[in-house]
Amino acid sequence: MILKTLSLINYKNIKSLKLSLNPRINCFVGDNGVGKTNILDAIYHLSFGKSYFNPITTQNIRHGSDFFVVEGTYKREDREEQVTVSFKRGHKKTVKRNGKPYPKISEHIGFLPLVIISPADRDLITEGSDVRRKFVDGVISQGNSKYLHALLSYGKLIEQRNSLLKYFAASHTFNSDTLEAFDMQLDQYGSYIYTERKKFLDLFIPIVEERYAFISEDKDRISMSYQSQLEGTTSLKDLLKSAVQKDAALQYTSVGTHKDDLDFLLNSYPIKKFGSQGQQKTFLVALKLAQFDFIKKQKNKAPLLLLDDIFDKLDESRVRHILKLVEDNHFGQLFISDTHIERTENVVKTVAQSYSVYTVQPETVILNEKN
Repeated sequence: MILKTLSLINYKNIKSLKLSLNPRINCFVGDNGVGKTNILDAIYHLSFGKSYFNPITTQNIRHGSDFFVVEGTYKREDREEQVTVSFKRGHKKTVKRNGKPYPKISEHIGFLPLVIISPADRDLITEGSDVRRKFVDGVISQGNSKYLHALLSYGKLIEQRNSLLKYFAASHTFNSDTLEAFDMQLDQYGSYIYTERKKFLDLFIPIVEERYAFISEDKDRISMSYQSQLEGTTSLKDLLKSAVQKDAALQYTSVGTHKDDLDFLLNSYPIKKFGSQGQQKTFLVALKLAQFDFIKKQKNKAPLLLLDDIFDKLDESRVRHILKLVEDNHFGQLFISDTHIERTENVVKTVAQSYSVYTVQPETVILNEKN
């Protein structure tokens, strides 16, 4: 799968832009704040119907405008596909494939597989469990529409159950039959989500560990473990029933797959507390490369790979090991952003692949060099 052209109108700080892209490696270089990451985010937007960095749609419109349009032309399985994402204030966001709108944006997920590696990924280590769950769910959902449906249905049921618990507290009433109706549906979806997450992580975790060992040249050892309240339980329904008094007091659902988490360890210690910036970034790169490997195997095609500021906080040895994968034709089409044009060119020139370098400046992008 190749992104051939990219067109932006009023997207973030970019008024208008149209690019013809290299089928192998595309490098966007320039000072901070000129829009390099926004170009990568636009490509992400075409795959997922939303921004990677700012999920609030109105904040992706260029200041002073009332709409944005992102459009990409792809070569996919020997045919051309055009995908357009557009939004106007006061209207719903629209995602179109070859001019035909999707009834639901979720139906588009997985059509254009993509993996992004960014400094923002540090949230996976530093923030709460919801960030790590979203990562796991995002990987599984790109290849499993049934899982995505279960996830969305489960989320709506949790919201409704929490609203019911708040109503009970406000009205000083309680109806166990109504609550049980929600619990039965949550048990169905939650059990499936737990089973799919566990099955995925059993395959995924060894890939992460292998990738980390490769990039770090076996200097450290990392490990991951899946934490779920459903581990060892009879059913989610029983778990919900045992927590009903606690939930009534808290006015929200305290147990279920929406509380699942991942533990990240470096040499048997929490990487959040004991990992250096370089070790943490190496771990995150390994995590995302494992995501790439998993999706590639699942889809039987290489996802697009976006490397946002990838060289920051990684020494040359680790960068060289990452790009060794490019040399081995492991990846398909790559998009790289960096602040140093010399550093970027020195790195990509070591890879025997075609590449283009674009200099990004305010309101303009210049094709600097093409090989």
